[in-house]
Amino acid sequence: MSILRLTDVHREVGTFVILDSINASVALGDRIGLVGPNGAGKTTLLRIAAGRDEPDEGEVHHKRELTIGLLAQESHFDEAFMAAPDLRAAVRQGAAHLDRMAEALATFEREHRVEEPGYAALLHEYEVLGGYTLDQRVDEALSGLGFRPDEWDKPPAALSGGEQTRAALARLVIADPDLLLLDEPTNHLDIAALEWIEEHLRRRRGSLLVASHDRAFLDATVTRIWELRDRRLTVFRGDYSAYHRQRQERDARTAKDAETQTQSIERERELVQRYRSHRKFSKMHEHEARLERLQADRIEAPKSSRRLRLPTGALAGGGAAARSGEVVVRIEDLVVGYLPGRGAVMPDGSPATVAHRVARAPFLAAQRGDRIGIVGPNGAGKTTLLRTIAGDLPPIDGRLTFGHAAQIGYLAQLRGAAIPGATVLDALLEAIPITAGEARGYLARFLFRGDDAFKEVRSLSGGERSRLELALLGIMPSNLLLLDEPTNHLDIPAREAIESFMTESPATLLVVSHDRRLLETVCTSLWVVDDGLAAPFDGGYREWRSAVADGWTVANAIERLPAARQAMAGGGPRASGGATGLGTTTKSGTKAASSATAAAVAVPARTAARSGRREKLSKDAYRRQKAQVDADLSRLGLRRSHLELAMGDPAVAANFVEMRRIASELADVEQALAAAEDAWLELEERAP
Repeated sequence: MSILRLTDVHREVGTFVILDSINASVALGDRIGLVGPNGAGKTTLLRIAAGRDEPDEGEVHHKRELTIGLLAQESHFDEAFMAAPDLRAAVRQGAAHLDRMAEALATFEREHRVEEPGYAALLHEYEVLGGYTLDQRVDEALSGLGFRPDEWDKPPAALSGGEQTRAALARLVIADPDLLLLDEPTNHLDIAALEWIEEHLRRRRGSLLVASHDRAFLDATVTRIWELRDRRLTVFRGDYSAYHRQRQERDARTAKDAETQTQSIERERELVQRYRSHRKFSKMHEHEARLERLQADRIEAPKSSRRLRLPTGALAGGGAAARSGEVVVRIEDLVVGYLPGRGAVMPDGSPATVAHRVARAPFLAAQRGDRIGIVGPNGAGKTTLLRTIAGDLPPIDGRLTFGHAAQIGYLAQLRGAAIPGATVLDALLEAIPITAGEARGYLARFLFRGDDAFKEVRSLSGGERSRLELALLGIMPSNLLLLDEPTNHLDIPAREAIESFMTESPATLLVVSHDRRLLETVCTSLWVVDDGLAAPFDGGYREWRSAVADGWTVANAIERLPAARQAMAGGGPRASGGATGLGTTTKSGTKAASSATAAAVAVPARTAARSGRREKLSKDAYRRQKAQVDADLSRLGLRRSHLELAMGDPAVAANFVEMRRIASELADVEQALAAAEDAWLELEERAP
């Protein structure tokens, strides 16, 4: 039975048609995902379904007494929500009907009317609707969506926009309407909150219609897909992955049918011309009739989707990125946060007035070509860590070391700084000296086609600004890319293009993201930030979530770091003379470290997360790790041979300072070589 039906719904804005002849229905218990590119009309359709807007043509039918809850992408909260004394009370408003029932029950009891039939019926309904567990459910919703107990007493007006949206989602969870309409609900959720809301949506009995670009979320929560494409709506069965396969197959069939029909039309035209020239008019008219029928039933080939095509190399004029050192980034007992008086801006936009420590990383390392995801709950310090690596924030303590010839490209999450140039084209031309034609061809890869290249930068939408930021980042030669939530504001085709770019790019990647599909597809290892600490995890996203379910924590991972590694992390480089392969940024801003010390640290850095775990590896993980360990053994063995030969050089033997430096470096290399051999033995124990 349908609880919502859309019949020939048509919607226009000015002369632009957004929705055309939309026909669809929602049954009780349906879980539907609404997909389509940015600007396709998803938000418009949700508002019409909720009764917030009226269609220009067509009808919207709701089941009698249907309760509807809408979470808008840009929420405008009602006065009652904002006037609530605290967050808990604001969320509890979602169950106002239960409070009214409780008051009615209390009235029955005060008046000693508990024997009346109305009291028993009301009490039964109150129990069925969960009135006695309301407070428990409110607490669960707040905790599940990422609010700490010490935040429950805050008034809603004191929350940020993202926190208010999460609170509104919690209120809808408590309200539990017959039809829940969600517009991009995952925008402000971390991974733990995403998993909690997915589980809740799978369990609820009501209907769901959700617009989202989060493919993992859609796969976990929906059983049907509504696709908005070219102003029309098409229904597909299954989750997002099933829809994606069906859409590709359907497009391939349509393209083939269109090509066959085009060939038939051309053949009929040739025959008409031939019979006309031969003055065989009866045959000519016969083929003209066939041609008219084919043209009347013309099959339109699917339009080539406006996909973001990211380059894997720098544009001519930007230069090519240099090859970085083996160890690109190394962190030793680094404390990140905000220091006063250095221009540091807190996450809320206010200047730092006192030192504020956010997180400490005892040891992290990234080698050339690594693709590392930085994960953890909201507010844990992921962005602060990335900003410190990018040089946007000074470290409070510890060492931050970059490899030889490291060239950083940084995409910030909060992109408040003005982009130079009045228009999109101007911004690119100011970044790199190329011709206007080359610039427009390059911008077309980022969907700035035609007049879009002349849009004013200040008038760009969130998604357009993200695309321009990526264009400016992609054009510069960089071998270390720092990306903070790169998929924010982007639709699914753009997200898939970014994943392809990251997978093919030779650059070392550090990516802060809550996009689980991106983490699964791109990142081969993780840095996990939680409880004020950061630790490496040697494995992908799914392996990490499985390990967390088995009790893995950041604190335990740090405790399992080898003692030698802890000593290196605290001791720093032993010498600063000779050929410098790394530059170390400390709180005093000095630069020092030898390339051999970097190698010595890098090997145990890749084995720490494996300490204490002896489960068998998958074939791919084993092959990848074995290749890395073999490479480490070869590199370190070769370096040891070179150092031993250098010690036998008479010129070195006569130079006490140089002799001490080489001896110190040789000791580091031998220690790293021993650690690499241990890692090889441990890896063999875990061979599939």
